[in-house]
Amino acid sequence: MVAVLRLQGVIVAGGRPGQLNDAALAPVIEAAFRRGKPKAVALALNSPGGSPVQSALIAARIRRLAAETEIPVFGFVEDVAASGGYWLATAADEVFADASSIIGSIGVISAGFGLQEAIAKLGVERRVYTAGQSKSQLDPFRPENPEDVARLTALMEQIHANFIAQVKERRGAKLAEDDRLFTGEFWLGAQAVELGLADGIGHLVPVMKERFGEKVRFRAYGVRRPWLSRFGLSLMQDAAAFAEERALYARFGL
Repeated sequence: MVAVLRLQGVIVAGGRPGQLNDAALAPVIEAAFRRGKPKAVALALNSPGGSPVQSALIAARIRRLAAETEIPVFGFVEDVAASGGYWLATAADEVFADASSIIGSIGVISAGFGLQEAIAKLGVERRVYTAGQSKSQLDPFRPENPEDVARLTALMEQIHANFIAQVKERRGAKLAEDDRLFTGEFWLGAQAVELGLADGIGHLVPVMKERFGEKVRFRAYGVRRPWLSRFGLSLMQDAAAFAEERALYARFGL
């Protein structure tokens, strides 16, 4: 039996239905490794990324359980495993993808808006009172402060370094000597294999049957939607989650 763990959606702390976070996935991951003595755990991956912390927590949990149970982990990228989604892919011992899968985007991004001119035109005066010199840094209703931008950039570079370390630790000598690997660029499946970000082109069922025999059984695991949301009783929340998710997927033309 192969346990199939579906990791699909944006990676967000305290996420809504259809989003990924460590707290919601913890019992699901535990069940995938420990229920029924599986021969392997297959990760069905489809995520454009999200929180670097949640990505690290989920991947680390998978690796801890893989080590404790001595069960191999295979990753199968569907539409996309980019940014934090690729961080999840590094939890696998081997990574496979479709030829048209999008893989990579090993970088960090922070985006926002500057609204100070808009509120000035409306005649709105911004009033902020703080205790602490940096408490109101990056306020979108005030002009950018170069010191705040430099501080944010330094934090992002540290997170980027953590991401690079994770990829190098998990992919090791498989990685090609290519300056583009950690620039935030992304590629289709075949080129990702050439770069060492994936191990081959292949789909979950045929690859697992090739490894474990034609009669291998599959058991699916994933986070269930809350009972009320199945009946459309959380429409506003779901709409917000959908808009956020579509924005992230749209970065990759999906």
